[in-house]
Amino acid sequence: MNTAPADRTDAAAPAAAPSWSVGDVTVHRVDEVPLPPGTGAWLLPEARPEVVRQQDWLYPDFADRGGVLRLDSHAFALTVDGLRVLVDTGIGNGKERANPAWHNLRTDFLERLTAAGFHPDSVDLVILTHLHADHVGWNTREVNGEWVPTFPSARYVTSRTEREFWSTYDMEEARRQMFRDSVIPVEEAGLLDLVDVPAEGAEIAPGLRLLPTPGHTPGHLAVELTSRGGRALITGDCIHHPVQLAHPAIGACVDIDPARSEVSRRELLASLAGTDTLVLGTHFAPPTAGLVVTHENGYRLSPVPAAPRTSPR
Repeated sequence: MNTAPADRTDAAAPAAAPSWSVGDVTVHRVDEVPLPPGTGAWLLPEARPEVVRQQDWLYPDFADRGGVLRLDSHAFALTVDGLRVLVDTGIGNGKERANPAWHNLRTDFLERLTAAGFHPDSVDLVILTHLHADHVGWNTREVNGEWVPTFPSARYVTSRTEREFWSTYDMEEARRQMFRDSVIPVEEAGLLDLVDVPAEGAEIAPGLRLLPTPGHTPGHLAVELTSRGGRALITGDCIHHPVQLAHPAIGACVDIDPARSEVSRRELLASLAGTDTLVLGTHFAPPTAGLVVTHENGYRLSPVPAAPRTSPR
């Protein structure tokens, strides 16, 4: 699980973010850091190499020939109805974390976000699929020794069920630290909005809907985007890796409710299979996006490559 911090050592401008068109909306993937090779075996212990190797379609993008899974940390940025939106905020820089692969990172995430056309001061809405350390880290950045909101003009949104669950949870110190540096400063700034998300979902802007996908955490959300007949679905951690399409019963070691997580995953995949909905995996390695198609006794991901990289106008 050890990995060296991703440290920017040159002054070159970051490459333009990969993107996909969904109707009139462009969704940008803003890269933070590839996760180390040991992540998959730890996170999805039932995705053993022999299980992974049975799915040839996972190669070469989502796994290597030895059955080692590839996973990434990234966010998605888009503009809808005039709102500049960021979905999840990754691990963050300079955060004290128990996981050595997440500890004290020094990445160029904000430069990449800005290069995609989303300067932190311009972001209007930050959607948090759930409150785990690798999804809330860039909520804040350190300024003069204090953690302050990275997106000071944004409304940060998560499920009320999610926040209320953690408010009564007996946290270990590492999780308390994460809340101290990445959640509580946003609350104290009055920027965190809690949303009630019924079974049918909650529309928070025209064409942008939060869908309940509980299990990984009690208030976990997926994010649905619709525009001019196009549809996309950002998975959050309901699905960590495409191997779970072939084997929906494979869950994450950190699922709060593994049985409910499997139900959410199966229901979501069944609703996506055979449709033209673009699925964007929050931890899927490039090409990151694809269509869900039936395959053997489960599903597989048919990749949809990102558009050619071009600099934003």
